[in-house]
Amino acid sequence: MESLNQTSVTSFVLLGLSNVPHLQAIYFLLFLMIFLMTILGNMLIIAVVSVTRLCSPMYFFLSNLSFIDICLSSTIVPRILVNTLSHDKSISFFGCAAQEYFLSALGATECMILAIMAYDRYMAICHPLHYSNIMNEKFCMCLACGAWTVSFLNSIFHAFLTFQLPFCKSNHINHFFCDIPPLLILSCKDPWFNEIMIYVATGLIALSSFLLTLISYIMIISSVLRMRSTSGKQKTFSTCASHLMVVTLFYANVFIFYMHSRSSYSPERDRAVSIFYTAVTPMLNPMIYSLRNQIFLGNLRKSFTRKTTIS
Repeated sequence: MESLNQTSVTSFVLLGLSNVPHLQAIYFLLFLMIFLMTILGNMLIIAVVSVTRLCSPMYFFLSNLSFIDICLSSTIVPRILVNTLSHDKSISFFGCAAQEYFLSALGATECMILAIMAYDRYMAICHPLHYSNIMNEKFCMCLACGAWTVSFLNSIFHAFLTFQLPFCKSNHINHFFCDIPPLLILSCKDPWFNEIMIYVATGLIALSSFLLTLISYIMIISSVLRMRSTSGKQKTFSTCASHLMVVTLFYANVFIFYMHSRSSYSPERDRAVSIFYTAVTPMLNPMIYSLRNQIFLGNLRKSFTRKTTIS
């Protein structure tokens, strides 16, 4: 009977954000605007870094972060746009698995890239004489490739543990995308083992990345406080401020959304946090980095000036 119930689920229904008809058009326009701003903002960062040849490790990792945000938003927001206008809110079993897999993989990659960026700032501020030798192009490429590879391999484990469960209670997901907490609720088998293993796998990446980020900033702050020059302190803090804001946004969302048990799962709370994590944060990241970065803004002006002169 359990096997029959498991194989009978060939699709899921995403209940979405709201069933109120007159809100659907508002949601569509709002998320369309957020999606376009996310794509344009992050593509602008990648383009400026590529065209103006900002070759420092910080901008290489910033381009990685922008690409992650584009992929993350593209994984979730188009489905929201379709569901707000369509009466058919179903998603295939494999489509749901793919969405959960890429969301998990991209989230883990962003977590690791943010930690690497914190380490990069630590090396630049605390060990400036050795910075160029250690953070060379080959090492940076290895760090980035390692982050992407580990995250995508780890997410295979997540997807397997989640989608090998028998779903016989219902196929209605009380969410606007396929994610682990609402899927575990639909299982007719107690998923305690799957839940523990998923949180262990997630925790290893999240906790190690968080600790690397935390230790890097403790060392940075310690080094800055020893500086005698007030202007030097302000300049150093300003170079880290953007990254620190993005890190704070990211980990606040992660801990609120994932660090709770299945019994304390709240659809309303998690939908609100999910919107911020999957749609709003990828839109804000390029604004935070570009508006506070004078080097980036200077190169952006040069790019537009060069294009205007050529035309």
